[in-house]
Amino acid sequence: MTSPPPDDAGPADTLTGGPRQRRRVRGGAPLPLLLPALIGLAFLVLPLVALLVRAPWRSMPDLLTSAEVWQALRLSLVCATAATAVSLVLGVPLAWLLARVEFPGRGLVRALVTLPLVLPPVVGGVALLMALGRNGVVGKWLDSWFGITLPFTTAGVVVAEAFVAMPFLVISVEGTLRAADPRYEEAATTLGASRFTAFRRVTLPLIAPGIAAGAVLAWARALGEFGATITFAGNFPGRTQTMPLAVYLALQNDPETAIALSLVLLAVSVAVLAGLRDRWMTTS
Repeated sequence: MTSPPPDDAGPADTLTGGPRQRRRVRGGAPLPLLLPALIGLAFLVLPLVALLVRAPWRSMPDLLTSAEVWQALRLSLVCATAATAVSLVLGVPLAWLLARVEFPGRGLVRALVTLPLVLPPVVGGVALLMALGRNGVVGKWLDSWFGITLPFTTAGVVVAEAFVAMPFLVISVEGTLRAADPRYEEAATTLGASRFTAFRRVTLPLIAPGIAAGAVLAWARALGEFGATITFAGNFPGRTQTMPLAVYLALQNDPETAIALSLVLLAVSVAVLAGLRDRWMTTS
């Protein structure tokens, strides 16, 4: 007879067949680790608690139903959704290219794709002006050939938000593609399907959860974009003034309105985290 597994043995590992050890460390946390951990938690949570404590709850309905707030909210939702659509159309093929195709310089391309994640948003806005402005590298041709001017327009808001949000979608989709078994695509091509047909009929259904998660992250990032938007598109009410820009403007003259708008964006962020809890949070 075989002896029973030890108490700390987890379920069998699907790759090796052996027991998978639990990752939790039993016992209390040592004080040199517990104290800075609690301070770090307080540092992250305290500003959010202060925002809730100082919120003008009684006047909140009046503040959030003003015409200016609804104008900024509507523009934010429209532009964030449009930026997410642009990210989907361009980002999913880019993620597939990085995950499935071997080509020289792929590491450099991946680094360039993720650069907007660490690039200061204001620098991103300046870069967009240099590229797509009226006298930019590409913008001057758009203006002279097609009469298209992007800076300080609603379309410019979409471009700025897509620039900073697309890397979130590309990273999420690329990770999902790398986890997906490529043999399904190979089997489809062996049966006569083209690479695009295999991608559309086989790969897309497999990676749909990753695409959805990346789209939600990109949408939330676009909704909260500030630096690149104000630099590239300006701050014109009704045309380019999104919710973050409205918060910045209201903070100078009407702090209560700024707090109310901040709570709306905070609620959106919490909703996004709650929607992605199965993907990004675990309890084991």
